[in-house]
Amino acid sequence: MQRKSFNEMQCPIARSLERVGEWWSILILRDAFYGMTRFDEFQQSLGIAPNVLSRRLADLVGRGLFERRRYSTKPLRHEYVLTAQGRDFWPVLLALMAWGNRHFAPEGLSMFLADEGTGRAAEPVLVDQHTGEPIARERHAIHAGPAANERMRARIGFRSTRNAARPTSIPPVSPSPEFVS
Repeated sequence: MQRKSFNEMQCPIARSLERVGEWWSILILRDAFYGMTRFDEFQQSLGIAPNVLSRRLADLVGRGLFERRRYSTKPLRHEYVLTAQGRDFWPVLLALMAWGNRHFAPEGLSMFLADEGTGRAAEPVLVDQHTGEPIARERHAIHAGPAANERMRARIGFRSTRNAARPTSIPPVSPSPEFVS
């Protein structure tokens, strides 16, 4: 059975999952942030079958998250280096790590984020770039953007039909200029 492609969906979450939603891809990206770049490093770390790793790396290169670079001619060998798009996945991994530590680590932390200068543990949070304030479900909501089709608008509008108790004193939101193309 062939899986459905999310490429044609307007939702940025669905489109992102199209690029990295397969678990091996996310784990390969995780290992790249640990500094791994070579096929054998990924294979040893993940215990993944070579054919699966080859497909996943080729897919990540094709989707623009890695760049394939030759590092040896005899024998011919390549390394896989994160692109700017791949490096932008870092906060997603941190969010997954924090969520996993919070909900799925009954034995305690096996890894955590720390400030390299002080050594203190850091808790990743999502903040508004303009205000520096943490994003909170009670304060922030997703709105349809200017390019949203009717299906997207209906999906996003669903919450307002379910949550009539939301304060009406909050003015409608217009997207910031950087979000309008």
